[in-house]
Amino acid sequence: MAQPLVLIVEDDPETRHFYGECFARGGFSTREAHNGHQAHGIELCRRLRADARTRSIPVLAITGYEDRQYPDRILAAGADQVLIKPCDPAVLVREVRRLLSK
Repeated sequence: MAQPLVLIVEDDPETRHFYGECFARGGFSTREAHNGHQAHGIELCRRLRADARTRSIPVLAITGYEDRQYPDRILAAGADQVLIKPCDPAVLVREVRRLLSK
């Protein structure tokens, strides 16, 4: 059975590596987008939800934005869950597993 695949979209290389390690230890395969030009969160959610082939892919957003409205905006764009940085790695992996089990 193939490992579940997680796309990590993160500008900061250290944080991206950290998330990659968390998911690898949790039994996931990962792919990375290094910056917002490759995959901006809100636009990515909108595109995924607009396409019949990808609309059922679960999306968990992790944000460090100071904008208190960002979580509401990304949820409105189609994210299934939002976590605020810094987030506990165990919570992150648990939430991804929960989303995949739906």
